[in-house]
Amino acid sequence: MHLFYTPDIDPSNQQYFLNEEESKHCARVLRLEKGAELQLIDGKGGLYTATILDPHPKRTLLQIIAIINNFNKRNHYLHIAIAPTKNIERVEWFLEKATEIGIDEISFIICKRSERKDIKLDRLNKVVTSAVKQSLKAYHPLLNEPVSLNKLLSRPFEGQKFVAHCEKTLKTNISAQFRAGDRYLILIGPEGDFTPEEINEALQNGFKAITLGESRLRTETAALEACFEVNFLNRVGDGAD
Repeated sequence: MHLFYTPDIDPSNQQYFLNEEESKHCARVLRLEKGAELQLIDGKGGLYTATILDPHPKRTLLQIIAIINNFNKRNHYLHIAIAPTKNIERVEWFLEKATEIGIDEISFIICKRSERKDIKLDRLNKVVTSAVKQSLKAYHPLLNEPVSLNKLLSRPFEGQKFVAHCEKTLKTNISAQFRAGDRYLILIGPEGDFTPEEINEALQNGFKAITLGESRLRTETAALEACFEVNFLNRVGDGAD
C-alpha cells in the first residue's frame, strides 16, 4: 500500500487534502484513482488508512477510514549528537540508515576539529522523510540546527549520556552500563576525534566514555553502530528475539 507523509493532518477530521507535492505524486506519478486505498503517517506516531475521494494533481481529497495511534512506538528515546562530515553525502547516508533502524533526535555539533560547520536542514529533512516512508515509521526523527559542543554539553538531559572516542583512556562498552527502556544521548566526534579537552568536558558534564569496538570507524559509521547497539540492547532487554 502506498504511504504518504502528512505532518499537518488533524486526527479529528474525517477528510484531508494532500499538499501539492504529495498530490502530484499520488495522481500523476502513481496514477491512483478514486476509491484507491493508501496510508498516511503524521510523524508523531499516527498511522492513517484513507481512500481517495478526488485524485486531483494539486489537492487530492482523502477520506480517513482508520487511525492507529503510537504505531510501532519503541520503548526508548535515542538522541545522537554527531559532528557533520566534510562530505555531506556521508551525513545523508547516516540519517537514512539510522532512521530505518530507529532514532528519535539528531543534533549536529561543531567541535574544535570539525571539517564542516554549515548544515542545510531542508535537504537533510527530505532524506529523513524518505527513509521514514520507506521503512514505514510513524515517528519522524527531529533534526536540530548545528550547535557548538560546549552549548550542547550545558543543556539538561534526563537519561543516560555517553561519549564515544578513540583516546587510549578508560572506556567501557555501552552494554556494561546500559539500562533498557531509558533515554540516551550519545556524542560522536569528527574524523579527527574529540580533543582530550572536549572529552574531559563531556565527562565533567556526566557523560560516560564508551568504545564502539577495536576498529577505527568513520564518523557516520560510528554513529550508526551506536544507533544499532542501543536498538539491539533494548530488544534484548524487552526479551525480543
